[in-house]
Amino acid sequence: MNDCITGVEHVGGDMFESVPKGDAIFMKWILHDWSDEHCLTLLKNCYKSIPDDGIVIVVEAILPVLPETNATTKATSQIDVLMMTQDPGGKERTRQEFMALATGAGFSGIRFDCFACNFCVMEFYK
Repeated sequence: MNDCITGVEHVGGDMFESVPKGDAIFMKWILHDWSDEHCLTLLKNCYKSIPDDGIVIVVEAILPVLPETNATTKATSQIDVLMMTQDPGGKERTRQEFMALATGAGFSGIRFDCFACNFCVMEFYK
């Protein structure tokens, strides 16, 4: 793969078997494709692959705990229904569900950094 950004290396493989070692791991729209069990396996592999001061950066849509009627929440809810019909086990998650996945995989530091249009940049630390 052509790496056009200095210091960034794209590596292929099976993320459920292992994740290549790195200081940071970035995933966008990955976890919503998978069941909680698959997400835990993937996140545990990420945990093993980063150093003690490493970071896993996750970008995903966030479902509100209580229903809202704004356009972004409606769109996220529609994607959630699509995930349930097209990808068994896949789903959109609430902030609390992402926290449970992160802590279940061993991460003790979790930050929700940026939130726009129901998408959130989350950082998971050891």
